[in-house]
Amino acid sequence: MKHATVMFHVVALATLCTLAPQRAGAQPLEEDTKPVPTAPAIAASYRIGPGDKLRIEVYKDPQLSQSLQVRPDGKITLPLLGDLEATGQTPIGLRDSIAGKLKEFMTNPVVTVIVVEASPATAYVVGEVNRPGAITMPTGPVTVLQALAMAGGLKDFADSKNIRILRSSTVFGTQAISFNYKDAIRGGTALYLHPGDTVVVPD
Repeated sequence: MKHATVMFHVVALATLCTLAPQRAGAQPLEEDTKPVPTAPAIAASYRIGPGDKLRIEVYKDPQLSQSLQVRPDGKITLPLLGDLEATGQTPIGLRDSIAGKLKEFMTNPVVTVIVVEASPATAYVVGEVNRPGAITMPTGPVTVLQALAMAGGLKDFADSKNIRILRSSTVFGTQAISFNYKDAIRGGTALYLHPGDTVVVPD
């Protein structure tokens, strides 16, 4: 779901409070009646990964606003907040996380997260497939079925009912997610990969 160079903005307020109170009986300003702009579908589902270049904007606070790159350990560092986990989060999720932590230091922080440049995302398929190894995830969501196809499909003796997806995070550690290939090709719920996931196909 990443590609070599992509720019999009995820702009939303971290609070529903308006920046200035209206006079009693006054008509709402035109911008107050407009819906908060939404990002394209790809931006809403995009998962930040190591190497991504971000722009963090904190309204009226140039010292907290930073241009930075996600480190190989998946974290970024911001003034006041220190290290924050960025990998695996959507821009909206990271925005909300930053805004929530900043409430300890300011009232109603307004935060914007911009992914300025995305590095190619990678997942891995190992075990009983014809071409095991790393796969580059193209733009848009990639399902486990699609990843298996990119790896050349299952071998004859693959245990298609007990495939596992290993997903690591600093918060939850390594999770093992079960996947049944036969159920999926019969129209079961699609399971989407995250950057860094490993699909394990046993024999």
